[in-house]
Amino acid sequence: SGSTDCICYSTVGISDPVTSALHIIVGDCQPLDVSSVHHNNTFLKYSVSLLGYGFYGDILKDSEKKRWMGPMRYDYSGFKTFLSHHYYEGTISFQPAKHTLGSPRDKDSCRTGCYICKKSEQQLAEQRKECGLKHEEDEEEWKVIKGKFLAINAVNMSCACPRSPKGLSPAAHLADGSADLILVRKCSRFDFLRYLVRHTNQDDQFDFSFVDVYRVKSFQFTSKLSEDNESNVTDIGKKRFGQFCRDHPACCCNIANSTWNCDGETLDSSAIEVRVHCQLMKLFARGIEENCKDEAAYSQSSIEQLL
Repeated sequence: SGSTDCICYSTVGISDPVTSALHIIVGDCQPLDVSSVHHNNTFLKYSVSLLGYGFYGDILKDSEKKRWMGPMRYDYSGFKTFLSHHYYEGTISFQPAKHTLGSPRDKDSCRTGCYICKKSEQQLAEQRKECGLKHEEDEEEWKVIKGKFLAINAVNMSCACPRSPKGLSPAAHLADGSADLILVRKCSRFDFLRYLVRHTNQDDQFDFSFVDVYRVKSFQFTSKLSEDNESNVTDIGKKRFGQFCRDHPACCCNIANSTWNCDGETLDSSAIEVRVHCQLMKLFARGIEENCKDEAAYSQSSIEQLL
């Protein structure tokens, strides 16, 4: 499931073919949230892991030109993209996922039989019953953020992999009907490097003044250039977005747009709308099971507290 096997790591905990084969034989079932990506009310693609604009989009776009390098192209393109340090101006509007329990900043990781996923599914179903078929009533408050961003990432799962054991969002859940929206604002190269290093260790990667994270059920993004081209339209959700030139001239000014990284595939659109569909698909998996050592340590600490 991609070069990093992040889907396998996030749903099984290991990229071992024998383990996956056993899950299929036993018939284990793991529901999974899926995000649909739209442009101008037209469906484009589905996303199950990462939807990234800016840093991860630029890496993918550059690496596609260097497929002859093999897996090394990601390291090369990543280093090159880090040095270029491009930021992108635009507007993010999103609907908070009020039906979910917890937040992206807590320590409740998604595990086998996750209580948060089950409870969130129930609460989302109750909300939909109350609203009926009227989408207007389901339109909760939208929060709008404008700024200059180095990276905009939306993940339906932790996106853990060997290089990032905890993933882009360690507390993201597989089946709670929400995505974790991570906004990395313009900052210095050194600060951005500090943020990237946090993905490789146990430190809180959201503990920076230039990083914001939200649990959302839908969001929209519009680049600054698209807003300028559609200055007569005031509603973000209903405007017709214009495509702009992908070939930027060789000059010193900042690049106007990036590319979306949609599960490792490029998606060229300056404005998109993303909706999270709760448990839209099912996998032959069981979720990540708790480590026996972690359970023993937890039990011991609980006994000590009782004593």
